[in-house]
Amino acid sequence: MNVLNEVRMNVLSQTFVCGLRQADACDDRGVENPGPLFRRRLLLESLAVLAADAPSQVAWLAKHDLVTDEIALNFDHAFGMAEALVGEGQLGRGVLPDLREIDAVLSEMSGAENAGRWTRDALSADEGWSQARRLARRVLIAELGEWQQPFPEISVIR
Repeated sequence: MNVLNEVRMNVLSQTFVCGLRQADACDDRGVENPGPLFRRRLLLESLAVLAADAPSQVAWLAKHDLVTDEIALNFDHAFGMAEALVGEGQLGRGVLPDLREIDAVLSEMSGAENAGRWTRDALSADEGWSQARRLARRVLIAELGEWQQPFPEISVIR
């Protein structure tokens, strides 16, 4: 991962964590060592954005002045906690294959040669985004009973 992407991921991670409506979400303790319920919420909120239809994703990105790849970066950060969430009883083991497949789909879309897949227009036209969307919906249905969830309200720290 290049330095710019690492910085962006850290900022995005803090952005999403601070966007959650928890009293201590933005203090160092909340960011460095979040509890299992907090981490579950982070994962489910990343899936809510990923599962949404393309026009809703575009509107959410525009509202927060974010670029498209931040949807994937947010999922990537939250996906890193999935195994631990299963071990803590906060996430069903049955959703891990779908989460892994989302990760694989988004990874396959990476690289400079795929830059066109990371535009806002691509959200509605690219098969990779469609596949990730279907899988995210399946996970949300398995965990919450329905896929349509409110988007996280975030505060972007620039």
